[in-house]
Amino acid sequence: MSGRAQLMWDEAVTGYDFGPNHPMDPVRLDLTRRLVGAFGLDRELEVVPAKPAGESTLRLVHREDYIDAVKVASADPAGARGEYGLGTIDDPAFAGMHEVSALIAGQSVGAAEAVWRGDAEHAVNFAGGLHHAMPGGASGFCIYNDAALAIARLLELGAERVAYVDVDVHHGDGVQAAFWEDPRVLTISLHEHPSTLFPQTGWPQETGAGAGEGSAVNVALPAGTGDAGWVRAFHAVVPELLADFRPQVLVSQHGADTHFEDPLAHLAVSLDAQRAVQVACHELAHEYAGGKWVALGGGGYAVVDVVPRSWTHLVGIVAGKPVAPEAVIPEEWRQQVFARTRQLGPQRMTDGRWPVAYGEWEAGYDPADRIDQAVLASRRAVFPLRGLLP
Repeated sequence: MSGRAQLMWDEAVTGYDFGPNHPMDPVRLDLTRRLVGAFGLDRELEVVPAKPAGESTLRLVHREDYIDAVKVASADPAGARGEYGLGTIDDPAFAGMHEVSALIAGQSVGAAEAVWRGDAEHAVNFAGGLHHAMPGGASGFCIYNDAALAIARLLELGAERVAYVDVDVHHGDGVQAAFWEDPRVLTISLHEHPSTLFPQTGWPQETGAGAGEGSAVNVALPAGTGDAGWVRAFHAVVPELLADFRPQVLVSQHGADTHFEDPLAHLAVSLDAQRAVQVACHELAHEYAGGKWVALGGGGYAVVDVVPRSWTHLVGIVAGKPVAPEAVIPEEWRQQVFARTRQLGPQRMTDGRWPVAYGEWEAGYDPADRIDQAVLASRRAVFPLRGLLP
């Protein structure tokens, strides 16, 4: 199977369920997997049910006392009282929480192992991308930080340079924290400005510490940023940093909550712009990381209209069989949507904004433009630390 793409999937991941009124509805995973099947993409890559992460793997990022606390809360959810972030409004404890969280983590770790060893060129785990979990606590709907664990496993296997690009609407704080002082990992996060959104971190001045100074990059975009500004900001920062860093593997997180329909955030990005950045990550992996690409899901709470379409595009790109934006969604899937949710599913794989036009940073910037100000703040904060011109 060498060179073929892998989709990490086990139906048991839909057990990652905080309850009926929680935004993180696992139906988004089920509907994504069904839409991937409806387009026949599961025939274009190898579907792999990876093993759960064992305790030694979890300890690559998480403290032993925290893992023990997750196990206790998993066995007795009613006993969770907020310690370690468990049993809170954001992260209510539920039965089997440890097992399903370890499974999602194991899928991302398995994806990283497959790509590093050459069993697959690309691998995708859209159930992953749980980027807020900290070494010693749950946060922001995230129990174990599968993205950080995948990177830590790559380092354990001998990788010397791993780039992490996070385009979720929320700052990738847990991954940044895990590698804050590690120059082997370059973390880049594009997100809504911390003054208006959880987790209130991800300021441009957060650039790493010690040997890792200059290895954390944050682009904090103003609320209301739309397609042209979002894609412009991505291309104004990410390619130049990857060209300098030359990662051996690219790990990217593709939270779909940048979308204008998402109920928990304030950016105004379309499905088509999300697809454009997915395509860009694929191209950057080939240009700067020898094609080695691990793609993860993340946030996204418009669970019918947005998330399944966005991540099906991601799977198609990973598989080398991208779904055309104008593609009509199979009626069988729309019927499944109605049966599961009593909602009408979308009809096409586009929001009608493809192709996405944006201005290249190299052509100049507007110092009065809020998005350009955000980009320039990030470049000025970190580029000189890496020997680059801001």
